[in-house]
Formats: sequence, C-alpha cells, structure tokens
Amino acid sequence: MSAAPGEALTATNYITHHLTNLKVGSGFWTLHLDTFLVSGILGLIVFGLMASVAGKATSGVPKGWQNFFELVLSFVNQQVKDTYHGNNPIVAPLAITIFVWVFVLNAMDLIPVDFLPQASHLAGVEYLKVVATTDPNHTFAMSITVFLIMIWMNFKVKGFGGYMHEIFTAPFGPKLAPVNFVFRVIEDIAKPISLSLRLFGNMYAGEMVFILIALLGIWQLPLALPWALFHILIITLQAFVFMMLTIVYMSMASESH
Repeated sequence: MSAAPGEALTATNYITHHLTNLKVGSGFWTLHLDTFLVSGILGLIVFGLMASVAGKATSGVPKGWQNFFELVLSFVNQQVKDTYHGNNPIVAPLAITIFVWVFVLNAMDLIPVDFLPQASHLAGVEYLKVVATTDPNHTFAMSITVFLIMIWMNFKVKGFGGYMHEIFTAPFGPKLAPVNFVFRVIEDIAKPISLSLRLFGNMYAGEMVFILIALLGIWQLPLALPWALFHILIITLQAFVFMMLTIVYMSMASESH
C-alpha cells in the first residue's frame, strides 16, 4: 500500500488502510464490493468443487477430494443428528453450507495481510479487505438469514396458532402474556445479534493482530507463524460455533410445547 499524495505512511494510516472496505454508494446504501466479491468467488470455488467431486464420486474407497469432503460431510451430519430433534431435510444442507463457507471465509485471514491488498493496488484498486467475516454487514446478513429460516420453521412445524400460543404463554402461562411476549422478542432479537457479533468480533480481533504483527518489520516472522498456527484453531472454532448455534436454533424452532 502507499500513502495519499503528500501524506506520510504511518502506523495509523497502515492500519486504517487495511481496515477500509472497497465501497460504492454512501450512507445506508453503501455497498462493500470487496465483501461481495470475496465471499461470492470463494463460494463459487468451494461449492463448485464440492459439486464436481460429488458428480464424480465412486462407491468404492474414497480418495483425494472425495475422501476429504466425505469426512467433512460426515462430521457435520453427525452434529445435526445429535442436536436437531426434528425432521426437516434442509437442516443438514444448511449446516454444511454454513460450516464450509464460514471456514473458507475465515481462512482468508491466513494469507499475509499485504499480499492481496498490494496486488490490488498494483491493479489500480486502492482498498481491499479480503476477510469477509471481519465485515459486520456480512456476518449480520448470514445471521439474519438464519433468523428468517428459524421463523419460517416455527410457522411450518407449529402452525400460526401453535406459534402464537408458544409466544404468548411460555414460560409464565397465558395470564402473563405481555411479559411472555416481551421476553420472547428479546430472546429472538438476541439470537442474530449474538450470532453475528461473535463471529465478527473474533475474526476482526484476529485480523487486527496480524496487521499489528506486520508493522514489526523483520520481527514479524517469529510472531506471525505461531499466531497463524493458533489462528487455524480460531477460524475452525468460529465456523463450528456458527454452525452449531444454527442447528440449535433450528431444533428449538422444530420443538412443540
């Protein structure tokens, strides 16, 4: 990266540059193009690869990518069987999509912080954030999508009357319907907020540590390598937590009281 004309490149400028999205529009209608591009391209690559492997899958002993993806799918499917107590065919595919996509998006954090931004700068693009999960717009979009699916599943499993009965009678009974309603609204709103902010906060903090390490010059390698190895655990754990909470929310929506 480079500083603006007539402006010295300082640590503050460096950090600000790496935390600035490629934007179009203004105000509420601002779109983060790098978030769209990175998440879209990674989604096409990883799910395109999975579709290709599935199309060529054999019934014998799996090898290569088929073996790897079967391990991932078996792991996620087992979590769904252990946690989800309903009977809806979309839950397992939803969990697999979330785990794989969030993991791949998080894994972009392992690319050296200057590599892709510098390449984009040479191509004439000034700003580029490559870790989409450090953008709260993206994490909120995913959590709101999960929330809407959860609401749809409540109506599908319980029906309108059953869902309204649950909202206004649990946990204190029909005599305290207003209190039950307020508690339910708070509970439901907290779900997408906590789901999105947990992922965003952890990934943003990890990206910030990489940026600060990059400012250390020749001393960054002894610190960056251990942090990158530890960060592999973080990016996997965050994908797992997002997936598991999604399964739990779907299970709660499918339970009748």
